[in-house]
Amino acid sequence: MKTLERRDAPMYKPGSPMTKSNDTRSPSRRQKRVLVVEDERDLNELITFNLQRSGFEVISAFNGNDAVDKARLQMPDMIVLDIMLPGIDGTEVTRQLKADVKTAHIPIIMLTARSEETDVVVGLKLGADDYVTKPFSMKILAARLESLSRRIDQNIAPEAAATLKAGPLEMDLSRHEATVNGQGVKLTLTEFKLLSALVQARGRVLSRDQLMDKAMGSDVFVTDRAIDVHVTSIRRKLGDAAALVHTVRGVGYRLLDENEAGE
Repeated sequence: MKTLERRDAPMYKPGSPMTKSNDTRSPSRRQKRVLVVEDERDLNELITFNLQRSGFEVISAFNGNDAVDKARLQMPDMIVLDIMLPGIDGTEVTRQLKADVKTAHIPIIMLTARSEETDVVVGLKLGADDYVTKPFSMKILAARLESLSRRIDQNIAPEAAATLKAGPLEMDLSRHEATVNGQGVKLTLTEFKLLSALVQARGRVLSRDQLMDKAMGSDVFVTDRAIDVHVTSIRRKLGDAAALVHTVRGVGYRLLDENEAGE
């Protein structure tokens, strides 16, 4: 028997009784489709219930192979993905989806226990956009997805139709495309936002907090470690233009101009 969640007890803890939220917010934009991948059925049901009450359409999967199949067939807008899964685990699911041109653009939020930090780093390197650590609040998870939803909407907004250039790097904001010397660069949504923020800063230093505010919104908490992993991934994907992204020790990052990068 499941009971409605008390407002003073919003946290899900592994092994605790399942509770549900009374949040009845209605979506202000097109309803986003979320694929929830969690093998613990009670938790999957709880997440599904709360996200539906928050205005999302939800698809459920209970193992890694099913997650890959449903992502390819039903094309969700976002994915909530547990790391520990039967069959193939969450990091392998991420690797397969990011390697497939059809699903590579789909943002992924990973669910992880605190003891799985190494897996989180691997997931972020593979292209996951964010993670939530268990035990977690259903309201926090919904807020993370709302933030991702806004970023998706902003990314396709007409006013975003602009091209940014920095040396061999060119970014088309309207098409969410980046090229280096004319060759396409596959970036996740978070990576694209981070890199475009650095380009638009025109050489100014941006702290990690400033970068994540621009890329994910001020209502999302992400550790410095996660930000550094995203930047490392961006550099790797930029290839010959990697030196454009410069670390300002103890402060953050800035984009060098072509002459500086060549020094």
